[in-house]
Amino acid sequence: MGEKPLKRPASQTDPYGSWEETAKELIAEEMYRRRLTYKELARRLEQYGIDETPDQINRKVNRKRFSAAFLLACLAAMDVKSIQVI
Repeated sequence: MGEKPLKRPASQTDPYGSWEETAKELIAEEMYRRRLTYKELARRLEQYGIDETPDQINRKVNRKRFSAAFLLACLAAMDVKSIQVI
C-alpha cells in the first residue's frame, strides 16, 4: 500500500470507526490486487492454522469486526510485505 496514506479523521462518537473501515479496505484492496477470492484467502489462512469458511471471512470483513491478529494473518496469507499506516 504505498500510494496513499490511510489517515482519517476520528469521530468523537466512534473513534475506532474510521480505523475499522481502513482495516476492511486494506484487506479488500490487497485481495483485489492479487485477484484473490474469499475461497482462496480461506485456503491460504489454513496454512496458519486458521480454519474459517469463505463466508465467515466475508462476513467478518464486511462487518468490520475482526481482531488485529486476524488482519495480520490475512496480510501474511496474501504475502503483503508492507503497508503505509499514516
